[in-house]
Amino acid sequence: MEFIHCSMILLTVISLLFSHQLVALPPNGSPTPARALDSLLQDYAYQAFDRPHTGVPYDGIAPSNVSGIKIAVLRLRNGSFRNRGFRSYKEFEIPIGVIVQPYVRRLALVYHNLGNWSSVYYALPPGYSYLTPVIGFLAYNAENISSSNLPELDLWTSKLAIWIRFSTVKAVPNGMKARCVWFKLDGSLEFRNLVGSNLCLTCRQGHFSIVVNSSGLAPSPALSQGLSPEGGERDESVAWKIIGAVIGGIMGLILVAFFVALVATYRRKRKVEQMERDAEVAEALDMAQVGSARAPVAIGTRTRPVELEDEYVP
Repeated sequence: MEFIHCSMILLTVISLLFSHQLVALPPNGSPTPARALDSLLQDYAYQAFDRPHTGVPYDGIAPSNVSGIKIAVLRLRNGSFRNRGFRSYKEFEIPIGVIVQPYVRRLALVYHNLGNWSSVYYALPPGYSYLTPVIGFLAYNAENISSSNLPELDLWTSKLAIWIRFSTVKAVPNGMKARCVWFKLDGSLEFRNLVGSNLCLTCRQGHFSIVVNSSGLAPSPALSQGLSPEGGERDESVAWKIIGAVIGGIMGLILVAFFVALVATYRRKRKVEQMERDAEVAEALDMAQVGSARAPVAIGTRTRPVELEDEYVP
């Protein structure tokens, strides 16, 4: 019963862990401007495919009403992508061990560089300003390159982080600290530490930039600690720790049960061996014929009375 109870806890924790991965939409169900732009750029990026070769990036042309945005598309085989990664895709260096869900045989990575449109589609908290344009990539099913309005695939790395090496970064004002910002698909954002002067790290897809807090005000606790308003990856870390503790508890119960069974088996074996030794050293009994069978009998050793009973009979 304890094993079943722990299994139910494990399933509950896993379901809570992955439930927040769904894309958050406004209350009316319509996509935000940034999400609508993602869908539009996917359509235009796929138009760059003309007898595409696997592993070759193709630059696309963004619609005229967002002139200045740069897009590109890269088609890959899922298995090769996971085993080899992709060394250089624009500003991104993607390592081995990438997991894509749901599984597709071929996928496309659509690249965005929003340029001067960065602040239009991705507003920063008060006091923050951009040092680089917002760039990003999103994964889509590429088995049919004529498809449009496709949903994004879920993509994350299982081993190493994705490197984002920004080519041009504005100078950081004196006394201020530049930081990386990650815009997630659910509309939340997360600040992270900058590596060197132009390198950000991530384990998931989305949009990224380098920013600075020009107001000198500290960011909100949720953002400064690497949390989105909904909990972000810190919640994922806590949830995985809980899962690890539950799995460890289950393994502990299994080991205890195995140890108890082993001790019980050993004690039974010792008891049987002791009984066999006792039987070997016991006194052997004589055998006598009883009817058609032989049976053990004890030697007669009755003590004779000191005086015969007949002597008292007159």
